[in-house]
Amino acid sequence: MTRRVVALAAALVLLLAACATGTRVDLGAGASGNLIAGIAGEPDQLDPHKTTAYFSFEVLENVFDTLVEPDADLRMRPALAQSWETSPDQLTWTFRLRDGVTFHDGSPLTAADVVYSYRRIIDEKLANVDKFSAVTAVTAPDPRTVVITLSRPTPNLLTNLGGFKGMAIVQRANVESGALATHPVGTGPFAFSGARSGDSITLRANPRHWAGPPRIPGVTYRFISEPSTALSALQAGEIDWTDSVPAQRVAQLGDDDSIELAVTPSNDYWYLALNGARAPWDDVRVRRAIAYGIDRESIVTATSYGTAAANQLAIPRGNPWHTPYDRYRHDPEQSRKLLQEAGIEPGTLDMLVTNEYPETVTAAQIIADNLAPLGFRVQIRTVDFATWLDEQNQGNFDMLMMGWLGNIDPDDFYYAQHHTDGTSNAQKFSDPQVDRLLDAGRVETDQQARAQDYARAATRIADEVSYIFLYNPAVIQAWHPALHGYAARRDGAIRFRGAYFDPAAGDS
Repeated sequence: MTRRVVALAAALVLLLAACATGTRVDLGAGASGNLIAGIAGEPDQLDPHKTTAYFSFEVLENVFDTLVEPDADLRMRPALAQSWETSPDQLTWTFRLRDGVTFHDGSPLTAADVVYSYRRIIDEKLANVDKFSAVTAVTAPDPRTVVITLSRPTPNLLTNLGGFKGMAIVQRANVESGALATHPVGTGPFAFSGARSGDSITLRANPRHWAGPPRIPGVTYRFISEPSTALSALQAGEIDWTDSVPAQRVAQLGDDDSIELAVTPSNDYWYLALNGARAPWDDVRVRRAIAYGIDRESIVTATSYGTAAANQLAIPRGNPWHTPYDRYRHDPEQSRKLLQEAGIEPGTLDMLVTNEYPETVTAAQIIADNLAPLGFRVQIRTVDFATWLDEQNQGNFDMLMMGWLGNIDPDDFYYAQHHTDGTSNAQKFSDPQVDRLLDAGRVETDQQARAQDYARAATRIADEVSYIFLYNPAVIQAWHPALHGYAARRDGAIRFRGAYFDPAAGDS
């Protein structure tokens, strides 16, 4: 869905003309001093337990808290829980909550809220229910204590509970009123203030946040679908921050004094998936034919202009869980042999992409060119992201492209996507060997043995072509030089709670 950027009034144009390039100019909601953030798409909803959309979590990261949270090095640190302890058999975890934490409406946070939040995910089988697969009980022996009982050791429990805001602690009244998806109430550094469909979402600072009040009065997220438009808005001082930066502009932007540019290696990955519930994609030989048929390097060049790293597995080089793998060179002859062996006559292939992630559209064009000599006619179907999610969940696709963002533990990279019972296994992949290895990795407490489980699982996932992994992108963000206290993160989490504007670099 194309988002419209609100036109500037004539008086504002004159004001901009009087200001130097990059001078921060308060617009609209920004007149109150809000940080104006340009993001590439509109959240599908604001229920952290149900959404899987990155655009939603760009907002929700600042509205909700989790029991623990990752620091800059992705190590789990106290958040709503100030401390915790584990029983000798690692089956009982006891968390102590901070004193005095309140929701945005002033009501106190208690252990009952944590129990309710976790039971909601478990009982309603919501998006991240797999992270509770070992949990047998969540109880609150007193208002400040939460006890989680497990059926088996879970070495990544802290990452499961705090790795991203899909595990947020929500308010029961907010859920039961039906308002959570459109007017969330959390405990985070900013509270939801309002939304304009197709245009923006505004948050206001929470002065009672447990980590201290934010140093800015609020954040306004504006939906700007075109990266070039977002960059121009940043350079003109119309917005203060964006993660919608054209990759082809990164090299030249390094010398642009009107912005601060961050190009940070990430734990994200982008992939293709073929619908294994449909013939002929239920035949691994046909899936391998596609894997050999695409030119990964061309896709990386076209989508990232040298800012990404090609990879045939999910976990990037430099990550301690990385496994080397390079089976699928670009080899059209091998593709033809596999198709002939499978007895498949190539035909039309439906490719599902979304214009709210422009790299999917660009990659689809390269893939269509790659597969045409093999006899495939790729019909690129470009939809808004909400429709993309619906079509994916209903299995209405032959092939789709998307990314997984914010991964930390190896379980994050593989279980939900490739286990037979995984909650995000839209391609309907099922392999008993992969299931055994992923299940083993979830309970293995020896780091070396756990690494071996995931290395074998990852190799098998690629061999059997559950996904065709493409590349690990960089986190590319840019902001006004007057914005301080913000840092781009490897996990892609957008945290504005420490951000502030340097008065010395104020308005013109």
